[in-house]
Amino acid sequence: MSAKKRELFSNLNDFASSAGTLKLLEIGTGTGSNFQFYPRGCRITCTDPNPNFNKFLAKNLSENPHLQLERCLVATAEDLHQISDASVDVVVCTLVLCSVKSIEGSMREVLRVLRPGGAFYFIEHVAGAPSSWSLFWQQIYDPTWNILFDGCYLTRETWKDLEKAGFSEVKLRHIQAPLNWVPAKPHIIGYAVK
Repeated sequence: MSAKKRELFSNLNDFASSAGTLKLLEIGTGTGSNFQFYPRGCRITCTDPNPNFNKFLAKNLSENPHLQLERCLVATAEDLHQISDASVDVVVCTLVLCSVKSIEGSMREVLRVLRPGGAFYFIEHVAGAPSSWSLFWQQIYDPTWNILFDGCYLTRETWKDLEKAGFSEVKLRHIQAPLNWVPAKPHIIGYAVK
């Protein structure tokens, strides 16, 4: 998905504040696999529900000296109380909304922390098209998948949640990820403006 991420994140600086510095919050940072796609001088706050995640970031941070790490927080997408209202230019979330307890609650928090005119960037795997083989297999695998992959759901129609979240503009498209594993191929990719 590197080419897709490079394309998606190519306009991040369009949302930099008037001071010219991009303040970015990444939800579900994990090991920092998105760092290479962020622009030079970007000030990043990392969150993840795993209390041990920051020890895995060191390698990616050392390979991406163009970033300025603000802080690392243990937090879920539904509870970002440690982040001030309207304090970030961009929120990034990749392959996280499939496993949150509440997409609606997560979107409330995203909208709260974004400054007016800020953007929410996302790449998420989603439910296949109605009556498709993809959706059929997703429905078969979903209960076991959820247990094996830490609460991840294959059949979420996340685009619907994004469209009704209250963003002023949502730019998304449906794609088929270049994966061998069919149930996780349907994805959405794009960004939404507060």
